Amino acid sequence: MPLAFSADLPTALIVIDMQNGFCKPQGSVAQIGLDISMCQDAVPGCVSLVEAAHAAGVPVIFTRFVYRKDYADGGVVVKHLIPALAEVNSLAEGSWDSEIIPELTPGPEDIVIDKNRYSAFYGTRLETYLTSMGIRQLVLCGVTTNMCVETTARDGSARDYHVFITADACGELERHRHDVALQTLGFGFGAVTTTQDIVQRWSKVGAH
Repeated sequence: MPLAFSADLPTALIVIDMQNGFCKPQGSVAQIGLDISMCQDAVPGCVSLVEAAHAAGVPVIFTRFVYRKDYADGGVVVKHLIPALAEVNSLAEGSWDSEIIPELTPGPEDIVIDKNRYSAFYGTRLETYLTSMGIRQLVLCGVTTNMCVETTARDGSARDYHVFITADACGELERHRHDVALQTLGFGFGAVTTTQDIVQRWSKVGAH
């Protein structure tokens, strides 16, 4: 039976890594020559989802990919796979690059979780928050689709959360990887949906 969104399950919106470093032309990802256009395209959908979640009383959790300034926590990614990140001070703690974009500035009621690995579950307090709030259903948006969104979705599914990935509110650095990630996630880890579908569901909740 396909995974269906349930109005009866406590739900949280997780906004993944919508940071200056990924989404702004002056950010570090663009500086190392990668195409951030799809990340920028994900911004309106993320904004709509956050607004709808707030209106419906759905908890909103933001994640930030943040490294120590000396990259002592960079691990294999920074040391071997993408060493250019350290060269441009990518996502260093306390930097403009690491901050969430102004369009999505978290409110006082929102939760912000810093991480230094692709999954929002790995080495963070995310599951503690979700358990405390009784959350069993997750809506994911953000960047990048094939890296942090996908890894978080896989980890959420492994913990038996009902995971929904909003395709038009996610962005990747290459279209092919975006498409393959959504195809994979929709097959074995959750359900791929749209911003409009989720916003419509939450608007009905907020109307009551």
